[in-house]
Amino acid sequence: MFDRILLAVDGSDHALHAARMAANMARGMKPKELRIVVAYDTIPAYLGEPNMQFAIDSRKKEADEILAAAIKEVEAVPCEIHTELIEGSPAEAIIKVAETRNSEIIIMGSRGLGRLAELLLGSTSQKVVAHAHCPVLIVR
Repeated sequence: MFDRILLAVDGSDHALHAARMAANMARGMKPKELRIVVAYDTIPAYLGEPNMQFAIDSRKKEADEILAAAIKEVEAVPCEIHTELIEGSPAEAIIKVAETRNSEIIIMGSRGLGRLAELLLGSTSQKVVAHAHCPVLIVR
């Protein structure tokens, strides 16, 4: 049914549950690919050096750890696994990757590790549902 599945993760419990759901779907549907995306906010330029480099290194390390945890959850799926680390607005990055890679479904957790501001402005999952070109499965 879906040949190209995009899994968006942020390290939250909901995201890891979404990873398990994506793995189960992949085992049942046998898609061509499962793409795992970790999107993180841009680091503000006003930090200056050496703080900017420290922040970049810290974000990269955290994103690598989130990606490793997601990969562990989807082990042994019968398809190619691709990964991407994207800097920028998480919702916009997820939507852009889905469009660029011709994803047929996006799977993500219902609640992430977002800031208080996101509670006021709308969560990443709500933004993705509202603007994605393909179906979005939100996992709790």
